[in-house]
Amino acid sequence: MIPGAHLSTSGGIHTAIDRAEAIGSESLQIFTQSPRTWRPTNHDPANFERFKERRAEAGIQGVVCHALYLLNLASPDAEIYEKSVTTLMNTMDVACAIEADGVIFHVGSHLGAGFEAGLEHVVPALERALDRCSDTTWLLIENSAGAGGTIGRSVDELAVLVDQLGGHPRLGICLDSCHLWVSGVDVTDQASLSDCIDEVERRIGLDRLRALHVNDAAAPLGSNRDRHANLGEGEIGDGMSVFLGHPKLQGLPTILEVPGPDGHGPDANEIQKLRDLHGRGLKAARPGPRKAAARPRGKTASRAGARRTRG
Repeated sequence: MIPGAHLSTSGGIHTAIDRAEAIGSESLQIFTQSPRTWRPTNHDPANFERFKERRAEAGIQGVVCHALYLLNLASPDAEIYEKSVTTLMNTMDVACAIEADGVIFHVGSHLGAGFEAGLEHVVPALERALDRCSDTTWLLIENSAGAGGTIGRSVDELAVLVDQLGGHPRLGICLDSCHLWVSGVDVTDQASLSDCIDEVERRIGLDRLRALHVNDAAAPLGSNRDRHANLGEGEIGDGMSVFLGHPKLQGLPTILEVPGPDGHGPDANEIQKLRDLHGRGLKAARPGPRKAAARPRGKTASRAGARRTRG
């Protein structure tokens, strides 16, 4: 696990590294523009260089950018659709400029038109965005909570998107613990979680899983309601250790998108809770010491490699 958090870029994109360093975050997620408007931020190119310098100084191992929540790449509305595609491409351009590892995005909703109709809009949009990727900056589809006509609510839908895009070499996914939970995957149950991860491995490939979002859920299992809670304060609770300790989910940027104690995002305490839960999960997932077989009474236990008795 590479513990991290979604943090502010107020004061310049490079300042997010200072905030990450201050709370002990080893990976980082940012918006490249205000999440409340379509208008892109006019970044000072010098801040891109400063970001890369500060990342190296602080030893930040993973950086991802999150596209606007306003995006709807499946929208039948031509204006919303074009704004969404343009904004996603702009986010990718900034991500490449700071040498981020990926751009995470929500596909959006077909608004009742149906999954297949939504794909007719989504696939060409993603083809345009993938053309802007660099060799090291990937486009990462995030699984959705499953509300309404959102696309990406299941591993199957994510796999269909990857297949429709020809298995593009820079197309990956990000799994969100809260979204899995509210879409019906019990991330606190080892068997249920393993079934989901095994399906990812079989249908998509674990090499395409590039980041995790770790959020407790303020809504019940299978509710399709995207409501994040601080670690240990929601429906998932301490069971998050199962998700964090899963052997096939190790070594990834693990990003908190929780409200924090004051509603202003993750702090050092949330990062520590993340580390503690990860440690507990690893310990629980580790196989215990093998017990020696009991010796039969009245007989000498055979030794490995001992010669057979003649006769």
